[in-house]
Parts: sequence; structure tokens; C-alpha cells
Amino acid sequence: MEILWVLMAAVLLGFVLLPLLRRRRGAIGLVAPGHPDAADPATYGFAREEELDIRMPGPDQDLLDVLDLVQRTQDHRAAQQLLAGTEREGERRWQRVQAFAGAASLELRQRPGGAGETPGGQWLRVWRAEQPKDAGGAAVHAEFLVQQAWRTATPGTDEFRIIMEEARSACGTAALLAPGDPIPYIVELSVARGLGYPRAEFEQLWLKILDRAPEHMGAHLAALHYWCEKWHGSRELAYSFAEAAAARAPRGSLLAALPLFAVFEHLPDLTLVRGFYQSEVVSRAMHGALHAVHSARPDDPMQAHVRHLLIFFLVRAERWAEAMHQIVAVDGHVGALPWTLSPDPASEFALHRAMAVAGYEANGGSPATLAG
Repeated sequence: MEILWVLMAAVLLGFVLLPLLRRRRGAIGLVAPGHPDAADPATYGFAREEELDIRMPGPDQDLLDVLDLVQRTQDHRAAQQLLAGTEREGERRWQRVQAFAGAASLELRQRPGGAGETPGGQWLRVWRAEQPKDAGGAAVHAEFLVQQAWRTATPGTDEFRIIMEEARSACGTAALLAPGDPIPYIVELSVARGLGYPRAEFEQLWLKILDRAPEHMGAHLAALHYWCEKWHGSRELAYSFAEAAAARAPRGSLLAALPLFAVFEHLPDLTLVRGFYQSEVVSRAMHGALHAVHSARPDDPMQAHVRHLLIFFLVRAERWAEAMHQIVAVDGHVGALPWTLSPDPASEFALHRAMAVAGYEANGGSPATLAG
């Protein structure tokens, strides 16, 4: 009997994980790889799954070049120069701070040191030691500590609290080095969530960010986590925060997409009912996000974040053509929600992409109609 249960589970798992789909009278069904009815994303010029870049949500060639140089030479100076030349209040600098901190954190995880081996991420320690007054290095170090806390310790433990307190101190140092820079305070939003700042203290921190960068999408996303039900708020508080930000967003701001992130953070554990993704709440949030990406500047680095989340919701709502247009805009990069929550972001994105292709073709779409 036990063997029978194992075999049944294996069969069910196979049906769930097969990423290729067939087209049949407008419906979508799973088929084996190589089946003549299988939808093939490659016919649209999409990147193969193994080519998808999981490091970033969208392209930033300057960052990729510098990351490659820093990790190859273990010399921080190219990173220092890139940050120094990046607009202080903009979204791109925040993304680059996160990327450098994440690279150092992952290096340390892969090479923790010991037995005469130099630990990974040594370039960041040298950066801080040799350039203690450099604001970029201080911000990267603070974000590095935050990422270390979340990656290596469990919230609520003494170890987690110790690392987060160190990160809090590092945020203060970074803020002193660059008084008008919002990034040290944006980093501290994650510290506030981890340490459970009282609401009054959190709101004081938030006001410091609004004084410096009132339309910063990355900051709003970080603050939204604090207000979520699973942390220190509730569904109502998170929705209220997101909707207020969207309501005051000027034309061209991606803040109009914030309610969709609030919906995502409060998805029910089971959303097998198709109608959930076609409900009024979800549809309204998707409409706001679609409007935001259509009106935003083409070079806004946060556009990719919104588009990736839209793909997730549009596919599940069976809005195939709209999903395909979002995929065309971001294909090749998958370092964003919701894919990064998966142990295999590339596979998760590829599955949704295959579903979009199959649904699009089941309803008469083709590479020619998409291009048109």
C-alpha cells in the first residue's frame, strides 16, 4: 500500500511540474515535452530557462560589468566609483546598493573562510577599512548586515537581533556620512521590520524618507512589508498604506502599482479558485499597475518589478495577451517578486511564461500577432 501511495504521488507531481502545455478548443492542458501541441516560448524569441538571469529584475549592464570586475579582482574601487556616479535619490542607486551587498553576502555564504582560506566578500571589508568616510561603502555595508541577518539567522533569536542591531548602527553611520541620502533610512526599514519597531518609531523613520525621496518606489515596497499582516500590521493597514500612496502618486509614478503588491502579500494560502484572480479587488489592483507601467518613464528601473508581478497575476487571471506583452518587456531577467520566493526562480518564471504562451495561442495568438 505504501508503494502505491508513492507511485500515485509521483504521477500527480509529474502532472503539476510539466511546464509545457497544449492548445485545445481554447482550453489549456498539460502535455509531454516534444508533443506537437506543446506551446514553445522559443518561437517568440524568449530566452531559454538556463539563460535567465536571476540576479536582477531588468538590465543594468554597468552594474553587471562592475560586479564581474569586483568579484574577479576582489577590488572594491569600481563599485565605489559606480555608486558615486549614480543619482543619490533615484531608484537605481538603491538597486545597486542591494546588488553589491547581496553579492558580498552570497560570496561569504559560499566561502565562509577558516583553515587559512580568505572569506568571501573580502572586498567589502577592505572598502570599509580603507574608505571609512565613503557614503556608498557605508550604505552597502549596512545593507549587507541586513541581508546577513535574514539569510543566516531566524527572526526572534538572539543571533538575529545582534546582527540587526549592528545593521541599525551601520545605518546611523551611513546617514551621518550623507545627510540628504534616503538610502540609509530605506535600509533601516528592513531593520525596523526585523526588530519590530513600535509604530511611532517606524513612522518617524518613514517621515525621514518622505522628506528626502517622497516618490521612491523601493522605499514604499520596503515599508509595505512592515504594515503587512504577517509582520506588524494587518491586511487593512497594508491596503490603506498602498492605496494612499497610489492616490497621491503624480502621473508617471509607479506608486500606482503599490496596491497590487499589497494584494500579493496577502494572498490566501489556497487560491485554486480561478475567480479569485478575476475578482474586483485583484482586477482593480492590476488595472492600477498596468496604468502605472504604461505611463512611467521607459528608463524607470522599477518598471521591471511591477511587470514581473503583473505577469504572475495576469497569467492566473487568464489574461493571456496582456501577460505576453509584459513578458516581452522583461524576458531574460527574473530577479524580482514573485519568482525570487521560489528555490528556483528561473523555473517558476518559465512555467508562468509557458502558460501564457499556451493560453495566448489557444485564443488565436501567434508570434506574428504579438509583434503586431
